[in-house]
Amino acid sequence: MAPSQSTPELPVPPRPGTSRRGFLGYVVGASTLVVAADLRVGTPAYAAVPSAPQIAEAYDLEDLQTDAARPTAQMITISVEKDGTATFAIPRMEVGQGITTSTAMIIAEELDLPVSKVRVSLAPARPELVFNQLTGGSNTTVSTFTPIRVAAAIAKGALLEAAAIELGSAMALLRSKDGVITAPDGSSVGYGELAAKAASAVTRKVQVVLKPSDSFEVIGRPVNRVDARDIVTGRKKFAMDLEVPDALPTMVCRPPTLNGSPKAVRNLSAVKAMPGVTDVAMVDTGVAVRAATFGHCIDAVRALEVDWLPGSVDGESDATILQELRGAQVPLVVPKVPVLAKTVEADFTFMFRSSAALEPYAAIADVRADSAEVWAGLKSPIVAQEDIAKATGLPQGKVKVNVVTGGGSFGHKLFGDHAIEAAKISKAMGKPVRLMWHRADEPRQGRVHPMATSRIRATYLAGQVLTFEQQHTSIETDFSHGLGEMLSSSAAELPAGLGNLGFAESIFQLTQELPYDFGAVTQQLTETDSRFNTGSMRNIYSPDVRCANELVVDQLARAMGKDPYRFRLEFLKDERTRAVLRRAAEVGRWGRSMPAGTAQGIAIHKEYKGATACLVEIDCRPETVNRKVRDGVTGPRVTKAIIAVDAGLVINPQGLKAQMMGGFSDGLALALTSSLHLRDGHFLEASWDNYFYTRQWNIPPEFDVVVVGSDSQQPGGAGEAAVASSVAAVACAFARATGKVPTRFPINHDSPITFDIKSFVPPVPQSPVDGLNHTY
Repeated sequence: MAPSQSTPELPVPPRPGTSRRGFLGYVVGASTLVVAADLRVGTPAYAAVPSAPQIAEAYDLEDLQTDAARPTAQMITISVEKDGTATFAIPRMEVGQGITTSTAMIIAEELDLPVSKVRVSLAPARPELVFNQLTGGSNTTVSTFTPIRVAAAIAKGALLEAAAIELGSAMALLRSKDGVITAPDGSSVGYGELAAKAASAVTRKVQVVLKPSDSFEVIGRPVNRVDARDIVTGRKKFAMDLEVPDALPTMVCRPPTLNGSPKAVRNLSAVKAMPGVTDVAMVDTGVAVRAATFGHCIDAVRALEVDWLPGSVDGESDATILQELRGAQVPLVVPKVPVLAKTVEADFTFMFRSSAALEPYAAIADVRADSAEVWAGLKSPIVAQEDIAKATGLPQGKVKVNVVTGGGSFGHKLFGDHAIEAAKISKAMGKPVRLMWHRADEPRQGRVHPMATSRIRATYLAGQVLTFEQQHTSIETDFSHGLGEMLSSSAAELPAGLGNLGFAESIFQLTQELPYDFGAVTQQLTETDSRFNTGSMRNIYSPDVRCANELVVDQLARAMGKDPYRFRLEFLKDERTRAVLRRAAEVGRWGRSMPAGTAQGIAIHKEYKGATACLVEIDCRPETVNRKVRDGVTGPRVTKAIIAVDAGLVINPQGLKAQMMGGFSDGLALALTSSLHLRDGHFLEASWDNYFYTRQWNIPPEFDVVVVGSDSQQPGGAGEAAVASSVAAVACAFARATGKVPTRFPINHDSPITFDIKSFVPPVPQSPVDGLNHTY
């Protein structure tokens, strides 16, 4: 097997011509067969999009990430082992989106191996990959699809060359299938037997032609997740499951207000003497406790008496932050339109939301005097490695960062907060630590989606929309996880208009597209206030922006006397988006008769080299809104949801449908139930029992995903594709059912607080001892 600790130095090739499916790559010098793709030259770009007023139509965030990854694509290698398996360490993070399965399928397809014989692991931080190790923006399959295929095709070519010698047959007459190469006379040899013989003592350049899509036998067929059995049987290893010697459970007593820091511990000796406690140390984020069990940690955290320094937003509330946002808003322009033109205006507010995943922040760290090793779920491990090196005072080369499968992310694990904190604690204590954030810590001190306002002014006349302006004003979104650096490095190649924008404004322009012919279209972002811990929550700006503009699309349709569905069909620019819209309307039976207090809503979204449309039916009748669920929030109930999606070339239809279901659950929560309430400098919500993400009793009984056929030969992004259209469809349905357009999201945010607010001192609740009493 190829050494995992280093990557062979590859030569810089000349710029030869290549065909549409022809690529260059390398057979890397090694003891068994190792191959690498080279996409630094000769790579076909996506089909050109005609110039248009909006940047994202011609060049979007997918293009930026793919272009940034391309220069180091040749450093991604596939090995064929002596047991006949193929191994690949993907430089991305698996967080439940299924990329280890889809990647195994891509390799299996091009290499003619069963999926069961492909082993995909997660690569540790590899600084030499530069921008080719960031998981985000639904870009993993988009950016790795071709490099992985090229590497697999090179491997197959090398195996065929070795088999031709072994079997005494012309290479063109050999056939490969299921890891076995067969000659015309029936003789055969397995990949495992050929692995060493196909290896090269030196690195040599080769050229390959990829398999045409009409010959695919694996790609495009539904496949169960390769790790499904491990997940359901508990064998799947997450950060807290790893066995690292002497890494004892560790938790942190956190400040009562956002971003406070400890000044002094008044009862340090008493806490150190508590049962199970081994160490107590102050770090900048709180007071850390290391103990025999997490139960001991919780007891000690609750017992600590700490004097705290002020936080970053002491005394602030939803109202004061919203007032600040209003003060930062850029005025809407007065469009130059005919005097008879009419105007539709709208003003929406989107509250703070938590991006916490089901798995809380967790990391293991072992910091020594001359080195450090960390294990954590990290979507940007190179940036985390740099930050850990700074925090510990070590050279980056002395910090090893192991990427572990995460139990969800939703943008949360783009930041290495947990890994950096674990390293600081390990250094302070001089011992390995197994850090886990309490669930109460996540919404109160973790990353949040920023509060924002979105204002729209549209004008119309004689059946046409003349102008559409959207000004989105937001609390600052933190892009220090790697996307910002990616933008800086690519500045010279970015489309005109982005060069003078900041990170956030550039990301906004690369992701936002209003796919309607609405005359003069303007969508702009203004950000303010960097005091909050924010992040790129799933789909970044799009859920808020799309929700706002699709509600206005409905208002335009009503003002112009048109059906919302047919209005969208009339004004949409491209056929792919029309196709998903038609399919959603057809399957969902748009326009059917519905009882008073119920309604349908429909919306579209175009991003990630694809398009989605969502149709929902909502029940806002009093008997539904006021239904009781123990310890739950109810309100309006979405009873039916249909998502139609064009995601380009689909690798695994089963995985795509799962992503659509997850995206819809996010959109439903963002529209109706999930938000944080800021009061007196801290968020009230703590843990999942009072942060009201979508629950089983809110999921529609009728749900379907329709995968619409695509002419694209490239995969699109799927992980976030369903969120924006879902939140918009639910909002539109609510407006039609109630006759009132909602202006604050989620819709229930201003409802009376019905949950018991957990204490801020101590910061975590007592561990329950009556768990069975809380089951259903």
